[in-house]
Amino acid sequence: MNLPDTVRTVRWMIRDTFRQSIATKLFYVMITLVAVLTLLCASIRVTGDVAPMAYDWEVPALIPKGEAERLGMDKVQNDGVRVISGEVSFGFGATKVPLGRTREDAVHFIQTWLAGWLADTAGILLALLWTAGFLPTFLEPQSVTVLLAKPGPRWSILFGKYLGVVGFVAFQATLFVGCTWLALGFATGVWSTAYWLAVPLLVLNFAVFYSVSVFLSVWTRSTVAAAFGTLLFWLLCWLVDYSHLRMVAQPNGSLSPLSQLLMDAAYWVLPKPLDLSGIFFDAMSAESVGTKPVELSIAESGGKHHPEWSVASSLAFAAAVLGLSAFEFKMTDY
Repeated sequence: MNLPDTVRTVRWMIRDTFRQSIATKLFYVMITLVAVLTLLCASIRVTGDVAPMAYDWEVPALIPKGEAERLGMDKVQNDGVRVISGEVSFGFGATKVPLGRTREDAVHFIQTWLAGWLADTAGILLALLWTAGFLPTFLEPQSVTVLLAKPGPRWSILFGKYLGVVGFVAFQATLFVGCTWLALGFATGVWSTAYWLAVPLLVLNFAVFYSVSVFLSVWTRSTVAAAFGTLLFWLLCWLVDYSHLRMVAQPNGSLSPLSQLLMDAAYWVLPKPLDLSGIFFDAMSAESVGTKPVELSIAESGGKHHPEWSVASSLAFAAAVLGLSAFEFKMTDY
């Protein structure tokens, strides 16, 4: 098979994946979720905020009303610190919470929560769970034999299906970030472009772990095995990642040299969800929203953590697993 035919096969498989997502209603489910979250963002209002004031000395220019009352309103006013008495409302005023600092900080908190906690963790796991059935259904003998009867390497069919699912998730991630960004922008007047960094980071995280789902699908042809096997593998990788960072950040000599060697090997071989989340945290400048795991911060400050190598090794793992999946698919007798 020549290169144009291979490209045509991959392209057709990508189109077939989107067709399959529509046939299984998954496309509409995810569109509905995006619409609900977009409506929630459009319902947000920020009132009573004040513009930040810059000082030449290290004194906070703004302070929340609750903190000012705790310190003493007269003392705060005498020090020249302005008190924020505004609020953020959700659901077109149905729920209101005090404004912590400025309007920009409030929007940044919401964006980080949406992209970091909701999409990067719960969203990735749900995407892995919902897309787990794409390949087992496709690999059923009555479905795949039609394609295998045509000339072409099997790896291009499998790789096209993988790219199709990753492309589908990338489309949904772009739609989610784009719609919520527009809704928050029109509702609050704050347009933060850093929010768009969530799209490539979310797609990268999903692409790495979906390779495991592909391998389990080819090996077992079971949706249940692909779904829950991938989720368990994600949990294993998170535990290995955290344990290695803890070992690096807080060496106490309790582990034997062999145990440390095995931990290092497992860390560098397996994907690193905690490291990828740390990259996302830094890209979003989320220090004002929350804190990274202490172990990760210590490892970074000590020069013992290298995000670029975390990404490279995770992608290398995904490539190796896809290669094994293609080999297994090639050797399967239909």
